[in-house]
Amino acid sequence: MSTTPLPNQQQVNATPKHESITGVVERLTYYSQESGYTVARLQRPGAKELTTITGSFADIQPGQTLQLTGFWREHPQYGLQFQVVNYKETKPATLTGIEKYLGSGLIKGVGPVTAKRIVAHFGIETLDIIENQIERLSQVNGIAKKRIAMIQRAWNEQKAIKEVMVFLQGHGVSTTYAVKIYKQYGDKSIDTVTHNPYQLATDIYGIGFLTADKIARNLGVPADSEFRYCAGLVHALSTAAEDGHCYLPQTELIESVTKLLTTQEHQPTADAIAQTIKDMALKDELIRERDANKTLNCYKPTYFYTEQNLAQLVRERLTYPISSDIPRVRAWLERFSSSRQVSLSPEQQQAVETAAYSRFTVITGGPGVGKTFCTSTIVSLWKAMGKSIALAAPTGRAAQRLGEMTGLEARTIHRLLEFDPKTRSFKRDRTNPLPHSAIIVDEASMLDLFLAYSLVQAVSENAQLLLVGDIDQLPSVGAGNVLADLINSRQVPVVRLTQVFRQAATSKIITASHLINRGQYPNIESISDTPQSDCLWHGGGLQPEHGVQVISELIADFIPKLGFNPATDVQVLAPMSRGLVGTRNLNNVLQQLINPPSPEKVEITRGGTIFRVSDRVIQLTNDYQREVFNGDVGFITTIDTEEQEVIVQYQEREVTYDYADMNELALAWSVSIHKSQGSEYPVVILAFYTQHYMMLTRNLLYTGLTRAKKLAIIIGSKKAISMCVRSTKSQERYTRLQERLQAALQ
Repeated sequence: MSTTPLPNQQQVNATPKHESITGVVERLTYYSQESGYTVARLQRPGAKELTTITGSFADIQPGQTLQLTGFWREHPQYGLQFQVVNYKETKPATLTGIEKYLGSGLIKGVGPVTAKRIVAHFGIETLDIIENQIERLSQVNGIAKKRIAMIQRAWNEQKAIKEVMVFLQGHGVSTTYAVKIYKQYGDKSIDTVTHNPYQLATDIYGIGFLTADKIARNLGVPADSEFRYCAGLVHALSTAAEDGHCYLPQTELIESVTKLLTTQEHQPTADAIAQTIKDMALKDELIRERDANKTLNCYKPTYFYTEQNLAQLVRERLTYPISSDIPRVRAWLERFSSSRQVSLSPEQQQAVETAAYSRFTVITGGPGVGKTFCTSTIVSLWKAMGKSIALAAPTGRAAQRLGEMTGLEARTIHRLLEFDPKTRSFKRDRTNPLPHSAIIVDEASMLDLFLAYSLVQAVSENAQLLLVGDIDQLPSVGAGNVLADLINSRQVPVVRLTQVFRQAATSKIITASHLINRGQYPNIESISDTPQSDCLWHGGGLQPEHGVQVISELIADFIPKLGFNPATDVQVLAPMSRGLVGTRNLNNVLQQLINPPSPEKVEITRGGTIFRVSDRVIQLTNDYQREVFNGDVGFITTIDTEEQEVIVQYQEREVTYDYADMNELALAWSVSIHKSQGSEYPVVILAFYTQHYMMLTRNLLYTGLTRAKKLAIIIGSKKAISMCVRSTKSQERYTRLQERLQAALQ
């Protein structure tokens, strides 16, 4: 048999010939924040056409001049490309390159317009003048001393950042994170990273354990170092908290950390991790506690003490009696009902009477059962009793609705408790309680462990607290399952409203929601048969790729014909971020439909995402300095390329972001159902497919459907809907608040 290789085998086995090219980055075609993989277009000196370059980059921006080493390859679809093996940035050598470099957004205070004026004045010497004679910028029209000082600070900071960047570039850290590292540690950046790179995962949003571990391994930190084991344990507990857990059983924690820390060279033993847990517990860096079943559980200290203290506070609150006069309340209710020509159901009457004289009350129930009317009646009663009333909700939108239905001012819980961004704590607490005798909090299912504790401790001993929420919705985004634990403990007065009122029963959204909650498949009419219904099914999107097309058609044609504005009235919801019908891809599609590019709209690209003026965006983390919180939604009103700032208009106020902090934001034309909690929208489009099977639960579908106020449209496969309806597994979370309440109050 012949051993002569075939031509394609020769190509595969041949070592590609490396060469070097230089050019100016013209634009980015694709960038992956996770891997750094980039496709860009490069302008080479003397070349008539742009060159496509591909490879992994820490971060590059249009206008940068790069010296690249790599090899040429022919892509079957996109043609000739230069595959980059390594690269370094050089000073641009042409006027166009200098102008693009200065105006690329790297230097705060210099945008495209200012860059053009500076280069027109100084020409090829521009960068040397900024470096050595920056005061000469005053010769350029429109550049005052204040701006020169800003440019100088930014130039010096950029040089310092580049030192950090040179150090981190080989470890896959982007320029964006290098800026954040420098902002956090300043001149101590490299020392901090060298001493304990795992500190990055704790201190800097966006840098997780895996990135910090990669840096540490490249710096020579041993795979079995105490730093690494401790960081792995903290990371595992933090990841569990993101899934809603307050703790992990030690066996699960060890299993999780073993997978996390295992490399080709190192396999940690369960005994070694257990020993690290013991050592951390001795230093109070971790809390271990056995439950009633003798299971050993591991907490981060803040979670343990907060859960313990919340149970104690609730117990104390329930021990303070209020002298009751139920006959007087019933007489007031008769007068109230007569004057308003309304009547309360027996359940509602029980809720009002319970709230009237209880220190701590929970009212729960689904849509259409009269929670709103019940709450407004309690407000009227408390007013008549001369009480000072405060109203709050976890989100701005929920607070606005609460205020509208009661006629009183309602605030977010953070504003009610007077959050102080400097100390990252609330001014209102046990030593400085709220000056109100009655407090109502709506959308209480969104209360996580820490917010619930902060709220309860700020309620004075003589005041009353009423929590209103739907126990069948998804639990809080943050750790804990507070509302469910309070109800299931059977220690707190609870009234569950179940009667759906006649007017609400005409809504197909409400009737379908209650059927889903009872585990029955909802009878949702086809969009082609009954477009008059407020809850519709679109049968044309059985596959994910069809779903994207259906959503596009609904946004572009069907919904506007009904009189709704896609930019302000419609929210597309999905169970997950990944996949064709995940929020990431849908956001790109919807952005092109609802807010397409135009010469009048400034845009920037950060982390592979285009942000454009008029885009709807969502905050991804609690930002205590800016006082914006996870789940807040706003619209981009301004992108300032000179100041390198983006201004977002939220419901209550404007918030300014530096370019470096844009990883805190994501597009919000489509959001996850979890992120939609506490919000209502005129129109909701829900995408459900079997590819999301891991997430398909009854309370997920129920929560998504009940976000719709006027119209809900469900697309996807009926099998996915059936999977949701049949799934009785709730979002089980490791929390011991219920046990602590029962133990404390027995």
